[in-house]
Amino acid sequence: MDIIVAENAGFCFGVKRALEIVAGAAQSGVRPVYTLGPLIHNPQEIARLEAQGIHPVESLAQVASGAVVLSAHGVDPGVEEEARAHGLEVIDATCPFVRRAHAHIRTLSDQGYTVVILGDPGHREVEGLAARSGRKAEIVTGKEEAERLPFCDQYGLVVQTTQRPETLREVAGALAERCRELRVFNTICEATIGRQESARQLAEQVDVMLVVGGRNSANTARLREICAATGAPTHHIETADELEPAWFQGAHRVGVTAGASTPEWIIAEVVARLRELADRAAPR
Repeated sequence: MDIIVAENAGFCFGVKRALEIVAGAAQSGVRPVYTLGPLIHNPQEIARLEAQGIHPVESLAQVASGAVVLSAHGVDPGVEEEARAHGLEVIDATCPFVRRAHAHIRTLSDQGYTVVILGDPGHREVEGLAARSGRKAEIVTGKEEAERLPFCDQYGLVVQTTQRPETLREVAGALAERCRELRVFNTICEATIGRQESARQLAEQVDVMLVVGGRNSANTARLREICAATGAPTHHIETADELEPAWFQGAHRVGVTAGASTPEWIIAEVVARLRELADRAAPR
């Protein structure tokens, strides 16, 4: 059985940067370090960080002193202001691509556009984006919801960094018919586009496709959708322990891709377990 890992899989620039920032913050050991929410969407990596003394918290009420790291997804600016008001050190690990989207929303809001965000409601990144519009943004997940928005003089469209380009085109097309002026900022991360395309191409060439990453990861879920759409049997797993031998019966080629928050060590464990399964199934 051949095991092929997608050309673009695993950590993206923003995730690597966030992990480097939090590691540097914890290195001195002179004050406790907390992350506001999970730093990235990978439970195994979060557990590894916690073992090193970097603790995730859900609210500032859980932090008496020390440093608070803002996650790669960004946060409501009001949260940052509150942290500083409580005398906490604030360390911003927001992905630069997410910050770019924040700036576009502020520009659109200042210029009087009705802001539309293409994204997953409830996702931390989307919540942070909406906060930059003064909570006045419309959030849509696709073309159908965009088509239900009221007619408007000016719509400004910004997109969650992990969305699919095809969905952005569909939503932009729907909005163009519902306003006199439409301004679109394509804020999808280039690494996301590359990861999605390499996953799709690999899925078209294999008998079984594995997508590795946290189940709370939006970009990993999107990879699963893309791979499954090719017709390849697709399985979303978090760790090698979830692999089922029955998935690979009769398979000659198995593809592996991974979300932007999936560390290399988890991908390596999955590949190693696949090799074990292949060795067991090989004729003696």
